Amino acid sequence: MKVKQIFTTYDKAKQARESRYQFCALCGVKLKTVENNGKPIRQCPACGFVHYENPAPAVSILVTDGENVLLCRRTMGRFQGGKWCLPCGYIEFEEDYLTAAIREVKEETGLDVGIKSILSVVSNFFTPHLHTAVIVLLAWVVEREIRPADDGESDAVQWFPLRGPLPEMAFEADSHIIERYRETRLAGAPVEYHQNNTESHNMT
Repeated sequence: MKVKQIFTTYDKAKQARESRYQFCALCGVKLKTVENNGKPIRQCPACGFVHYENPAPAVSILVTDGENVLLCRRTMGRFQGGKWCLPCGYIEFEEDYLTAAIREVKEETGLDVGIKSILSVVSNFFTPHLHTAVIVLLAWVVEREIRPADDGESDAVQWFPLRGPLPEMAFEADSHIIERYRETRLAGAPVEYHQNNTESHNMT
C-alpha cells in the first residue's frame, strides 16, 4: 500500500490563521506582527522575544495483542469526541517520547506496555490552530486489564480485530497506520532501551 505521512483536514490556503498571542509572555507588552523571511511572526517590540507557533509534538501508540488492536473512544466535548483512536497524547516538556508513550497508554487504557519500535512519523493539520507532529510507536502489552481513563480523556477502551471492521475513527492517520500494519506487519525502527520497558521481553 502507498505510505502516507501528511494528513490535512482543512484547506490551509483558504483558512487564514491569526495568532492567538496578543501579549508577550515574558514582559507583557502588546505584540506586533513583523515579517521574517516573507512570513508574519509575532514579536515583542520591547524585549524582542519572538512568539513562535509550532506544531505540537505528540505520540500515538499501536498496541497489539495477537490479531487485535487497542482503541480508545474520545469523550464527548473533546476534539473528535465520540470517535475512536489509538492511545495518544502530547509529549510533556520534561519527557522523552518513550516515557510519554508509556504514560499515555497507562492513563487512557490502564495498561502497562513496552515500546517495540517506531512505525512512522506523521504531520496532522487538523484546524488553523491545531497542528501536530506525531511519532507513531508499536507496543506490546505487559498488563492486560483495560479500563477507560480516570481523567475523562476516553470513556471506553476496547480491543478490535486488525482485519476490521473498525469503529468510526477520529483521525485518518490512525486508520492508515492500522491498515498499513495489517497489510505489511512492518517491524519499524528499533528504539533505545528504556527503563520503563520490560527487560525480559524478546525484542527480536
